[in-house]
Amino acid sequence: MAKPVYLVVDVKIDDLEAYGKYKGKVKPLIESYGGEYLSRGGEINVLENALWEPTRMVLVKFLDKESAMNWYNCEEYLALKKIRIDNATSTSFL
Repeated sequence: MAKPVYLVVDVKIDDLEAYGKYKGKVKPLIESYGGEYLSRGGEINVLENALWEPTRMVLVKFLDKESAMNWYNCEEYLALKKIRIDNATSTSFL
């Protein structure tokens, strides 16, 4: 049985209006690949920050690594990814 994986994203939004268009389109796309948002922004209480100071955290659960990578590499996301890159700075990992 495949284990779930988690997409962790720390994002600093530069253009809220443009990034809002990304958010509106990426959520249903992620869900179509079995992704489930567990956290999307909100207050951060930093307990330790020896490596980095988080900005805006997003946490998405996928059924397995294959589902997450299929979403990340799909043609629909590649177009949306450009919107994110043009309007925000981020770090993401599984």
